[in-house]
Amino acid sequence: MSQTHPTHPPHRPLPWRLEGYICNYAITPWSSTVNNQSTTNTAAMSRSRYFGLSNPFTSNSTTTMFFQRLFAMANYSSSSSPKTSIQALYDTCKNNLTPSSSPSPQLIHDLSSKLDTLGPADVGLREENQEDDRGHGFSMPNIPSRIDRWAQPITYVELSESDSFTMCMFCFPTSSVIPLHDHPGMTVLSKVLYGSLHVKGYDWVEPPCIKISKGISRAPVRLAKLSVDKVLSAPCTTSVLYPNTGGNLHCFTAVTSCAVLDILTPPYEESAGRKCTYYRDYPYSSFRNGDEPIDGKEDEYAWLEEIETPDDLYMRQGMYAGPPIQI
Repeated sequence: MSQTHPTHPPHRPLPWRLEGYICNYAITPWSSTVNNQSTTNTAAMSRSRYFGLSNPFTSNSTTTMFFQRLFAMANYSSSSSPKTSIQALYDTCKNNLTPSSSPSPQLIHDLSSKLDTLGPADVGLREENQEDDRGHGFSMPNIPSRIDRWAQPITYVELSESDSFTMCMFCFPTSSVIPLHDHPGMTVLSKVLYGSLHVKGYDWVEPPCIKISKGISRAPVRLAKLSVDKVLSAPCTTSVLYPNTGGNLHCFTAVTSCAVLDILTPPYEESAGRKCTYYRDYPYSSFRNGDEPIDGKEDEYAWLEEIETPDDLYMRQGMYAGPPIQI
C-alpha cells in the first residue's frame, strides 16, 4: 500500500485558478517509506509539471531535513497502528462511493458521523496556526511574514482524488470568498474544522423559470430559491448538499480564518456533464413581472446569471501534512 498526498490528474482541471503554491515546494516530488518500502510520489511529480512549477529546493539540505521530519509519520506500520479517523473516512468513501450513483441516506449518515468527529489535528492542521489570517492553515517553514495578510489567497489541499470522489480542504483567510457556484449532479459533505464560515446556498426553482433580457447584453437569468443562509462555526455538525436540494449552488465567505474539509461525490468532471459554473445573484425584484411560480416571501428568491470564472478567484496549492492515508 502507498501513502496518498495531494494529487490531481491532468485530465480533470480544477474549477478555479491555482496560483502556484505555498513556498514552491508543497507539490514537488518526495520519497517516503511505508511498511519498509521506499515509494516516490509520481502523482506529485505530474502535478508539479502540470502547473509548471519548478523545485528550487531539490539540493537544499535544510529542506531535505524538513521533508524527512514532515513525512516521518509515514514510517510506521499500519498493521501495528490503530486506524486514524481520516483513514476510516477515506476507507468508507473508497468502499462505498461510485461515479454513477448518489450515496444512500445511510451512507450519508455514516460519512457525516465520521466527519463530525474530525478536528484540525486529524488532518494535520496545527492549533497555533488557526489565527493566522494568511490562510495557510498548516505549518510550513520560511513563509514570508511581511506579506499583506489580506492579499493572501485561499489554500487548496487535496487529500484524495478518484473517479468516485474528491476529498479536499480549503483554508480561508478572514474575509476571503469562494463565489456562488454549482455542483451539477453531485452530493457534497462539508465539515468546518476551525473558525467561522458564512454559507449562502440556492436551489433551482422547478420547472425552470428563465428570463431573457431584451435589448440588454446580458446572459439569461434563472429563478432560484434560497436554501441556506447561515454562519457555521466550529465545532459544528457536517453540512450536506444534494443534486437538487440543500443549497446545491452556494458561496462561502470566511467570517474568521477557517478551514473546511469537503467530500464531493462524484467529483467535477466536465466530460461527464459535471462542470463547475459560477453565477451572479440578483434580487427577485430585479426581473419580477408577477407570473413567477414563487411560494413564500420574495426575499427567499433570487435570479441567477451565469458568469465566467471570476478573474480574482485564485487559490494556492498546499500539501496535506496529516496522518498518512493508505490507498
